[in-house]
Amino acid sequence: MGFLRLFRCPSFPWAWRSARLQLTQIRAQHPPRWKHSGPGSYKAVIFDMGGVLIPAPSEVAAVWEAQHRIPSGTIIKALVTGGRKGPWMRFMRGEMTVEEFLQEFGTQCSEMIKSPVPVGSFFSRLTSTQFAKQFSVMTEAINRIRAEGLKTAVLSNNFYLPNGESFLPLDRKQFDVVVESCLEGVCKPDPRIFKICLQRLQVEPAESIFLDDLEHNLKAAAQLGIHIIKVNDAENALKKLETFLGFPLRKIIPNTCSVRKTMEIPRDSLEKYLKSLLGSQAAVSGPLEVLQFSHGQSNPTYSIRMSNHHLVLRKKPPGKLLTSAHAVEREFRIINALSDAGVPVPKVLDLCEDSSIIGTPFYLMEYCPGQIYKEASLPGMEPSQRKAIYTAMNQVLCQLHSVDIKAAGLEDYGKHGDYIQRQVQTWTKQYRATETSTIPAMERLIEWLPQHLPKEQRTTVVHGDFRLDNLIFNPEKPEVLAILDWELSTLGDPLSDVAYNCLAHYLPSDFPITRGLSDLDATQLGIPTAEEYFKMYCCQMEIPAAENWNFYMAFSFFRVAAILQGVYKRSLKGQSSSATAEQSGKLAEFTSSLAWDFAVKEGFRIFKGMPNTRPSTRSYCLWAHRRLPLISNGTRSWATFSKASQAAASKGVLIISPEALSEPVRDLYHRLERFIETHVYPIEQELRNHQMSEARWTPPLQIEELKEKAKSEGLWNLFLPIETDPEKKYGAGLTNLEYAHLCELMGKSLYAPEIFNCSAPDTGNMELLVRYGTHEQKTRWLLPLLEGKIRSCFAMTEPQVASSDATNIESSIREENGVYIISGHKWWISGILDPRCQLCVFMGKTDPHAPRHQQQSVLLVPMDTPGIKVLRPLSVYGLEDPPGGHGEVLFENVQVPKDHMVLGPGRGFEIAQGRLGPGRIHHCMRLIGYSERTLALMKERVKSRVAFGKPLAEQGTILADIAKSRADIDQARLLVLKAAHLMDVAGNKAAALDVAMIKMVAPAMALRVIDRAIQAFGAAGLNSDTPLAQFFSWARALRLADGPDEVHRTTVAKMELKR
Repeated sequence: MGFLRLFRCPSFPWAWRSARLQLTQIRAQHPPRWKHSGPGSYKAVIFDMGGVLIPAPSEVAAVWEAQHRIPSGTIIKALVTGGRKGPWMRFMRGEMTVEEFLQEFGTQCSEMIKSPVPVGSFFSRLTSTQFAKQFSVMTEAINRIRAEGLKTAVLSNNFYLPNGESFLPLDRKQFDVVVESCLEGVCKPDPRIFKICLQRLQVEPAESIFLDDLEHNLKAAAQLGIHIIKVNDAENALKKLETFLGFPLRKIIPNTCSVRKTMEIPRDSLEKYLKSLLGSQAAVSGPLEVLQFSHGQSNPTYSIRMSNHHLVLRKKPPGKLLTSAHAVEREFRIINALSDAGVPVPKVLDLCEDSSIIGTPFYLMEYCPGQIYKEASLPGMEPSQRKAIYTAMNQVLCQLHSVDIKAAGLEDYGKHGDYIQRQVQTWTKQYRATETSTIPAMERLIEWLPQHLPKEQRTTVVHGDFRLDNLIFNPEKPEVLAILDWELSTLGDPLSDVAYNCLAHYLPSDFPITRGLSDLDATQLGIPTAEEYFKMYCCQMEIPAAENWNFYMAFSFFRVAAILQGVYKRSLKGQSSSATAEQSGKLAEFTSSLAWDFAVKEGFRIFKGMPNTRPSTRSYCLWAHRRLPLISNGTRSWATFSKASQAAASKGVLIISPEALSEPVRDLYHRLERFIETHVYPIEQELRNHQMSEARWTPPLQIEELKEKAKSEGLWNLFLPIETDPEKKYGAGLTNLEYAHLCELMGKSLYAPEIFNCSAPDTGNMELLVRYGTHEQKTRWLLPLLEGKIRSCFAMTEPQVASSDATNIESSIREENGVYIISGHKWWISGILDPRCQLCVFMGKTDPHAPRHQQQSVLLVPMDTPGIKVLRPLSVYGLEDPPGGHGEVLFENVQVPKDHMVLGPGRGFEIAQGRLGPGRIHHCMRLIGYSERTLALMKERVKSRVAFGKPLAEQGTILADIAKSRADIDQARLLVLKAAHLMDVAGNKAAALDVAMIKMVAPAMALRVIDRAIQAFGAAGLNSDTPLAQFFSWARALRLADGPDEVHRTTVAKMELKR
């Protein structure tokens, strides 16, 4: 099945293959019959970079020295001078900047030859794209190694470039693991860097092979038990590597591999059949050569060489198959018919339905030389070339959909009308037949899709799996030579092909099935966006654009999920042709989640289109309309999913119970809960006492100790959302909705957020640096903040103006003598009194005459900069909140380097809004935790106290207060979760109304709940023996600090009036 041939990564998760493959005609030759050194002998091949994958520095230096009349060997001699402590090694460990290295290195070289040496020129030559190009023979070998199921890694001694990026002129996606000395702080031949590489590859030393051109590096690897190959030249090195691996690495048919054991076919009977078919053309016959294409997991596909014939054989897979699936007979028919209609397809030769030949029916076609592009981003091309490729793809799709089905003899190739309905039924049936466990998103889609079918559907020939890498292009121009993989073709709605063609637009670039475009700038690449591509199609077909695009995308991803589930089920029975198809089961849930995201968006579109005269009742949940059972477990009980739904991890699902979180997040939740109950609650009184002591401005040791413990248990930096940190470089990669549940837990203790490095204002400042910081800014500030080594503050509020309107701020930032000078009076700067606070994120005006929202700028100000004067700590209802506190501060002519500016002048308001990002509802999440803890304390209190002859728990007013609090908390929680959910599925802008509502609701709700508890506690609720007084103070403060209630009410009202 065409889509499935993308899924061929040998090691799950997140690996992918070659960038683009040239299927060029290869002259007939008989490769040696390789003998593997043993099953599973090797699992990984590790490459050095310089001298192995790209030219060695010594080669570049030799040419450069000759051109600049520098004595031969000067550069290399200088590079090795000083050994581990020399500038070159320190530079490669990331201990020196480029400027520092060139200065010291230049001095070394000049002293050697008693003459100035322009080392900057050498460095430019060394790092130029003209010289730092990967050897093509190595690229081919890497692709081959990965096609055979082995992992690859690059282990490089490299350095930082002036722009802050590391020097690695390779396509990183060729490798499962990339280890760079400048990032690790350790260089070869240090054994530690080899161990890092092996650990990340998850292989033993004896299971790996290391290629390098330097003896001392090879010796260090060999001492660890790694097999080594000395690289003097690429060709000879690859010959040795072939001997190790037992399969060829050069001059092979691209995108092929040895036939897998479960996919072997009888060669004698096939050879006899071919001689009969080809007749005299096969009279002169050499050995029959058979390779398997790495694509074609559904219908196995083979490269067949016999004499001077190069053919492609496509067959049904072995074993019992689903009804109507894998119909190679239909593929043969459609290719034949379309060839006569002028559609570019391969030339078919024969259909053999005699299963006695190779075990199943098959058909043959001529091998079509050309070029297949495996990556949607078309790496290595110019924007104009990419646009031309996408235009050609769009045109051939229009050509296919314009075929006269009657003239082509295809009227009975499929049913007419109701295509989508039948497809939903078919794929639902296929999914049910291969279901191995319940996938909640699939359950919702199975019920949602039939309820939202398109009202109008055209009928044309549809490919069913139309994608860029199912096309063979002319290598010389943007022309499609052949459309491949017709297994899913039928008569149906052509828009399903268009949507399917756009799957890659909505997938990330590191997605394991196919590298997508969602995190790339398609416009900059020259690639039409999905919307532009759809409009291009509609324009060429002369049809109006459909409004329900999101439905077609939901259906397309639903179908992909069903396909992947089928591959997984077949892999369990040994029927799938993919060596790693068993891993596809792990992706079915992911793709079904994407499908549900589009279903949610389609629901919003339909809702927005409803007439205003309809009833005002609103449904915020687009789940299938069935009742979900309630789970009662004796503790906090909300409306929750059934057990079948508890695996839900999709951001397309409004998860209202921790038990419905995905298993990894649910585990994280429970570990966090245990940590707080075991380690945080027991020391809260000590911490409250510390805040009242003379030592209150010194961070308590208990907090610092628990930070280290939390970090060691993986309960650290949970706040950064997946949308901000998609590669999970800095955080846990949670959605806003998932983090809402964890944030509520942390909100139950005022001290917990800091212990897990999830406390304001650091969270907002870290998110600011992740989103907008330069490499240098991240290195200096973000990394220490992420490690919890320093704290930070955010300086915006000013005493002279209404700072709820950020455009009112008056503090100035002026440029003078190459630096910025800031002056201003700020107050309520949370955390600035903390001795660990080393960074102040300062917002001021750079241009008072610019447009209103472009006057402000943001600077990163080191706290030890002269001119910063803390006037006093400010108290909240008498509470100073040490050790961080809330300070009133003067900035008097504070000089800040220009490179401390974030983004650039005039971007402050934009940054302030972005800084709020997901953090804009973190306070509301924590307020739910305040309230839940408060209610728990209240229930415990009233059960243990007696007044007027009976327990407080039996007093009518107390019972009424408990009931009100439970209702208040659950209502507010649902609104918080809904806001987080909308931020995930529709974005912060679309969620603005719900964010404003929860900021208006949550603090007021918390105040009511806490006030009721204080009444139940009596005077004991007013002192520091419980957290109630502090809860009350901060809940009241947040009605201002998180934006005044009045602002939120105004926002809600204005948006409601526009509905």
